[in-house]
Amino acid sequence: MDDTMCALLQNIDKLHTTDMGMERIKRNLALNVDDVVKWCRNKIQDAHAVITRKGKNWYIDIDGYEITVNAYSYTIITAHQSKDATVE
Repeated sequence: MDDTMCALLQNIDKLHTTDMGMERIKRNLALNVDDVVKWCRNKIQDAHAVITRKGKNWYIDIDGYEITVNAYSYTIITAHQSKDATVE
């Protein structure tokens, strides 16, 4: 596990989003869940998640989704279907 992944996973309990972020993620992914942060946390902690850091954000690719998290505040900014994958 590299330092980037380690930093995000070590601070996974700090993960949060705004009300607008929650609505945006639900809309973008057509999610029908009450706890968007928990859903994202589970995806990020999945053994198959690919976590990369570009500038101020982490990008997590998992199961055909890309989740964007601010690297300093641990705010989930958005999530959408990956451009390279089809969600089943």
